Amino acid sequence: GRMVIVFIMDAIICPMMGKEPLSPYISFNRELIMHGQIWRLVSFVFEPVTYSPFFFIFAMYFYWMIGDVLENNWGSFRFNLYFFTSLLGAIIAGFITGTADNYYMMLTMFLAFAVIAPDMPILLFFFIPVKIKYLAYVDAALILFSFIFSGFSGKIAILLSVINFLLFFGEAFMVRAKMRINHWKYRMKNKR
Repeated sequence: GRMVIVFIMDAIICPMMGKEPLSPYISFNRELIMHGQIWRLVSFVFEPVTYSPFFFIFAMYFYWMIGDVLENNWGSFRFNLYFFTSLLGAIIAGFITGTADNYYMMLTMFLAFAVIAPDMPILLFFFIPVKIKYLAYVDAALILFSFIFSGFSGKIAILLSVINFLLFFGEAFMVRAKMRINHWKYRMKNKR
């Protein structure tokens, strides 16, 4: 809801009134936080993910759906814990690098959603049905690509976002990987 308010202020109300956009006053800025603007520790989460009205509406619906599925599956406590550990990672990254945004927080929310509902179909471009897990593979590849080719700031932001995801899902991935390796060893052993 707050992201919608910031979007409306930045895209419609502030330009109509000849005022500066709201986003610069809520974005994460380490120096300004150190000078007393502590609201920036949390308010940067409300910066719009895009300023294209079409994509903003789509993104808001999509992230509302993700949040709803995660909260229904995990319960409020675990969902809030996931969100706030992601926020903490972004804040720590912001203090290390000087700036932070909500981009990687949103990506890890999507990855969590893909683990919970991998076979849920979504209409890509509103007419191509694709399972969430395939979009998550693309998302993970983009995160890896970004990590490899980012500078120090980008690497820190990505790493601290992915750590949150690994804290919640790492053990399950390790168990699944061991099962697949053992299954593969068993098949190789019994082929002889």
